Amino acid sequence: MSLTLDEARAVSARVCEHATGLGARVTVAIVDGGGHLQVLDRMDGAPPLSARIAPAKASSVALFHRDGSELVRLEQAWPALFAQLDRVAGTPIVAGAGSRLIRRGDAAAGAIAVSGGMPEQDDECADAGLALAEALNR
Repeated sequence: MSLTLDEARAVSARVCEHATGLGARVTVAIVDGGGHLQVLDRMDGAPPLSARIAPAKASSVALFHRDGSELVRLEQAWPALFAQLDRVAGTPIVAGAGSRLIRRGDAAAGAIAVSGGMPEQDDECADAGLALAEALNR
């Protein structure tokens, strides 16, 4: 079961709150289990391109059922394959920090991706959102 819209909004708010505490200005994207955008929030001062990167990272995680860090390892192992996946998938495939798969049982319920901070900040913000998403599932 995918996240509800209310859950996705709450997760995004948690990510933005955490980013504020870090002094980061980010964009957060939440997608459902099929990789379809549910929420996109760009904080004031977030880099303009982050509004395109975050949704691409989130949908990539949802489609592959793997966190962004694992996608980075796969991209490094098979660069020729990853260079062509955009065309095959019909959507940008972006592997990067700050993207986490949300699970409900054994199923992918969605994904969170954060863009605009330093990679460590994006990771920390995504982890804060994931913690809330997991708590909402209990």
